[in-house]
Amino acid sequence: MNMPTHSDSPADSGLRRQATASTRETALPTPLQLRQDFPVPTELQGRIAEHRNAVRRILNGEDSRLLIVVGPCSIHDEVAALEYGAKLSELAKAVSDRFLIVMRAYLEKPRTTVGWKGLLYDPDRTGQGDLNEGLMRSRRLLLNLADMDLPLATEALSPFTMDYLGDLVSWTAIGARTTESQVHREMVSGLPMPVGFKNGTDGGVAVAVNAMKSAAHPHQHFGLGQTGAPAMLTTPGNPDTHLVLRGGRGITNYDADSIRSAMSALEAGGVSESVMVDCSHDNARKQAERQLGIAKEVIDQRRAGNRQIRGLMLESFLEPGRQNDDGELLYGCSITDPCLGWAQTAALIRSL
Repeated sequence: MNMPTHSDSPADSGLRRQATASTRETALPTPLQLRQDFPVPTELQGRIAEHRNAVRRILNGEDSRLLIVVGPCSIHDEVAALEYGAKLSELAKAVSDRFLIVMRAYLEKPRTTVGWKGLLYDPDRTGQGDLNEGLMRSRRLLLNLADMDLPLATEALSPFTMDYLGDLVSWTAIGARTTESQVHREMVSGLPMPVGFKNGTDGGVAVAVNAMKSAAHPHQHFGLGQTGAPAMLTTPGNPDTHLVLRGGRGITNYDADSIRSAMSALEAGGVSESVMVDCSHDNARKQAERQLGIAKEVIDQRRAGNRQIRGLMLESFLEPGRQNDDGELLYGCSITDPCLGWAQTAALIRSL
C-alpha cells in the first residue's frame, strides 16, 4: 500500500524560499564595544549610583519626597530632547525638597501591531531600520542627558537593550504588554536599578504581583555576555520592584478605591506595597490634558494619608499634543502618544 507523502507543493516551496531570501543579518557592536566607544566618566558613574539609591529610598519609604517620572512618550528628536532635559534639570533643582524628578528617555516604542519602533531601531524614521546608528545615537543622547545631573528612566522592551544602555539608567519600566513575559522577569532579576512593573493591559494587577515575585528571585537564563557571546546568566534577584498603575481597556485605576485594592493585592502577594500612578495611557484615555486632574487627585490621596503612593508618571514634551510623522514636523511635539506641553508640565509640578 502506498502511503501519501508530505512533500511541499510548488507554492509552499516558493513561499519558504521567499521568506528565507528576505531575512538578512546586519552585524552590530557588542555591548562592550559600544560602552568603550561611549564610556561613562567615573564621576558620572558615581552620580548615577546616587540617583538609583535616591529612587530606592523613596520607594522604600525612607525619603518622604515623591518620585516623578516625566518626559516624552518616546524620543524622536535628540536636539528637542536635550532642550527639554535642560529645562527639566532646572525645574528639578527648584523642587528638589518635595520631588525627585526622573526624565523619561524612552528609546523603544512598543506597538500593538506595527509602526515606528523608536529612536533605537529606526533613528531616521525611514522604515528601513538602522540599529547600528540607533545604538550609537541613543547612548550618546543618554550620556548628554545624564551629564545634566538628571536621573533617567526608560522602558526595557528588548532585554538586549539594557546590555548596551542600562548603565546610564536610574529607573526602568516593564510595560503592560511584557509584564507577563518570563524573559523580562528574568532580565529584571539582574538589573542594578529599581524597576516598575505596569499592570496588565486589562487593568488587572495580578500579573504585576507575580512579576515582582519572580524578579525578586535568582534566575539562570540565556543572555549575552559583554563580548556578545551567548552566555548563561546567573542573576541575584532584584529587591527593588514596585507596581505602576496605568489603567486598562476601558477602565482607570488611579482613584482611591482602585489604589487601595491594588495595595491589598500587593500585601497578599508579599511584595512591596509601593505604588506609582501613570497619569497617561489608559488612565488618561489617551487625552494628555487629563493628566493634570489625575495628578492632582493622586496628590490629594497622599495628603489624605496614603503614603504608599510613592510616584507619578507624566508624558510631557516641549509642545502639547501629538502630530503625524509626515511632512514638516512641529519642533518638540510628540509623534506617538499625546503629551502635555512644557508650560503645562512646569505649572503642574510647581502647583503640586
